[in-house]
Amino acid sequence: MFIKLPLHKRYFTEKETTLVEFGDMRATAFRYTTGVCGLRVFNKNGYVEMLPFQGQQIWRMNFLNHELTMKTAFDEPRPTTDFLSTYGGFLLHCGLTAIGVPGANDTHPLHGELPNASYSDAWLVTGKDENGEYISVCGSYRFTVGFEKDYTFSPEMRLYRDKTTVGLNVDISNLRSDPLEYAYLCHINFRPEDGSRLLATTKFDKDHVYTHWIIPDGLDAEKAARLNAYFDKLDEDIAVQNRVDGKTQVYDPEIVFTIKFIPDENGYAHSMQYLPDGYAHYVRHNLPMGLRWISRTGDEDALGLVLPSTGEHLGYNYMKSKGQMRYLAPKSGVGYSMEIGILSPDNAEKTSSLIESIVTR
Repeated sequence: MFIKLPLHKRYFTEKETTLVEFGDMRATAFRYTTGVCGLRVFNKNGYVEMLPFQGQQIWRMNFLNHELTMKTAFDEPRPTTDFLSTYGGFLLHCGLTAIGVPGANDTHPLHGELPNASYSDAWLVTGKDENGEYISVCGSYRFTVGFEKDYTFSPEMRLYRDKTTVGLNVDISNLRSDPLEYAYLCHINFRPEDGSRLLATTKFDKDHVYTHWIIPDGLDAEKAARLNAYFDKLDEDIAVQNRVDGKTQVYDPEIVFTIKFIPDENGYAHSMQYLPDGYAHYVRHNLPMGLRWISRTGDEDALGLVLPSTGEHLGYNYMKSKGQMRYLAPKSGVGYSMEIGILSPDNAEKTSSLIESIVTR
């Protein structure tokens, strides 16, 4: 049964209210104490918590009694467009004018206009396809600058009744009669767990994985020395990052890696954090590039296992100089697809074998 339910902010109150029930799935609306509208979509395995009008962020994700989201100082989202003033979500869309940290001559905000964009159009969908019954959360954000840009960005998060992962599709439409220059990054923030192994469909050598050796300005001398020493270890063996160990690794404040993936026969890259209990955090994506971002400061604890992306994270002018900005023809569109969540031990073992077969073929 296909149902489309437009969402209105008046549905969101301090009392959590059921909007849709579909078999043993449901979607509920509520409002955080900060005033931000929240939406929870449940199946029998867990739930996804989203911000339908603020960036269509996935704020929290919990399946199979595992909290997937990074450790953060933000218990609730705040009503702001500033990236770091509410940086606590599990998944944020970034772009499209640029992604990453603005360089010296850049004018765009950190990670562009999308992370906390205000959506006027959001809706729920229930339906059934070849994978079973589902509830989707959808939205459309229009960005217009006279004589320059006019696009819509339309994400869909789809949760099936039996899954422990979600499908995420993003569609970009260029509404102008000129080409659209754009960049997109999906910022997925898992919680790292010591003793885990990181797996990906790539070869961990200098041809496939590149470390961004960056010491932030103003970092105190002791922290800078520790970070440089760990960079030296990575330079000797890039694969040392693949065993999660807070005692021997240094990700304070962060390290970013560029990954050249080896796709499967359908064009998808696969990444896992294989947890000590046999479960695995998982991302599958078909974007042209991937970044790995890790930050373990004591106050923040985050594993960007892979940030599916169209380019690197160092701002517009850097991307332009590297030929990484992408172009969308007039009055045309493009879409990207991801699968994100956690795998049960049986599925984790199967996916681990799949990754190995792709890397060694």
